[in-house]
Amino acid sequence: MRRLLAVLVLLLPFTVAAAEDPLRRYAADTWRSLVAMTDPATGLVADNIDGDLGTPSAYTSPTNIGGSMWSAVVARDLRIISSREATARVSRTLDTLARLRHHEPSGMYYNWYDPATGAVLTTWPSTGAVVTPFLSSVDNGWLAAGLRVVAGAIPSLRAKATAILREMDFGFYFTPDATSPIGTRGLIRGGFWDTEPPDTCTAPRGSIWFTCNHYDITVTEPRIATYLGIGSGQIPATAYFDTMRTLPDSCDYAWQEMRPTGFTTTHLGRSVYEGSYRYRGITFVPSWGGDMFEALMPDLFVPEAQWGPRSWGRNHPATVAAQIEHGLHDAKYGYWGFSPASNPFGDYAVYGVDAMGMDTNGYPSDVQESRYDAGFGGCREPGPEPVYGDGVVTPHAVFLALPYAPGPVRSNLARLASEQGAYGPGGFYDAVAVGSTTVAERYLSLDQSMIMGAVGNHLRHDLLKRAFVTPEFERAVRPLLAQETFNVPVQPLPQLGRR
Repeated sequence: MRRLLAVLVLLLPFTVAAAEDPLRRYAADTWRSLVAMTDPATGLVADNIDGDLGTPSAYTSPTNIGGSMWSAVVARDLRIISSREATARVSRTLDTLARLRHHEPSGMYYNWYDPATGAVLTTWPSTGAVVTPFLSSVDNGWLAAGLRVVAGAIPSLRAKATAILREMDFGFYFTPDATSPIGTRGLIRGGFWDTEPPDTCTAPRGSIWFTCNHYDITVTEPRIATYLGIGSGQIPATAYFDTMRTLPDSCDYAWQEMRPTGFTTTHLGRSVYEGSYRYRGITFVPSWGGDMFEALMPDLFVPEAQWGPRSWGRNHPATVAAQIEHGLHDAKYGYWGFSPASNPFGDYAVYGVDAMGMDTNGYPSDVQESRYDAGFGGCREPGPEPVYGDGVVTPHAVFLALPYAPGPVRSNLARLASEQGAYGPGGFYDAVAVGSTTVAERYLSLDQSMIMGAVGNHLRHDLLKRAFVTPEFERAVRPLLAQETFNVPVQPLPQLGRR
């Protein structure tokens, strides 16, 4: 019955324009879910909502808020809503943001708010567990991305958005003497607390308790915060080269997924090991978990492939090709697209292609969590062959691949809807275990916002990128991406055309 309903939903256009292209229809229904999640008084979007769009969660985050704003811009430009409605919705959100409690010295926002009142959460709504308010660098990065899109796309709201952006100092997270495993210095922290957390490994700096972790991987979503800091002059440009493409080709790091190959070069006086992995004939620079979100979400805003044709311009299509290869030919699920999302059998879980992540115990693609282990040359023997059966495909990961494999994306999505019952009143459900046809029938606003962003860029000529990028940002960031060559060859990728 669910499959029949999914097919019927696909055949019912939300608007006349939506009937012209399935991507427009997907966007229109996805927008419906975001509207259902948004509190009409505050303009704050909830973190998630159930599959029938009836009960939104009682919490939200800076990432969700940023995503709702860029989604409104996309909905306007796809003519799902009028310009007046988009402006009114975003203006309401900006007015609420301006009065939300936040950390004034840094201009950063707390990780969890009540979307109905705007209050900072100190107890978790569903359990009553104590929450120590935290301020995340990457979550504030996505909020800032949304604000930049608003400033670039809605002239009447530019002053409101810029007033909030001007106070956000990403240099607050930067530690000049933080050292990565390869000896480079200058990294951003995961975040901080401004009240003492119950467990911390760092001493307070004044009234601040920083996290111990720094982000030291290149292909991961926190690079959006690094880009923002460099683009605004708050973080030195060298920080871009102080993250690791891979860990070193050394037995000291034999715990990583596989032995990398590469070469060492110098950029801005920094020694950079240009390492890469190779999986089923495809060479790429890996993320930490091997998921599409880490690799491709920043590419929604920063024209990485265009600005870095020898780096990201090679790596992004290789990442997509390897995900397709995994889903169709290695694991043989018949579908592809793997990222953290709702668990079809529980709450939330991380999914990816284990072979594509640096963590040897990285993100699995399968419910069975069977692990890929290629070994590490003479330092670690390969593990047993993984066993695949019930792969968990996450539609937002498929949409992120649109710039690099539009035909396979469209085919994969259509089949997920018609064969797997993965489509509902708010667009694609968050995840589906394709072996057992078990659907996670809920919507996450972050994942829905990624879908809106990907469709908006594809149908409206890089809408988000054009709004996000300013001349100042381009002058600061583009030369960094342009000067680098990843250890990823220009490679024919016939996997993109195969099922």
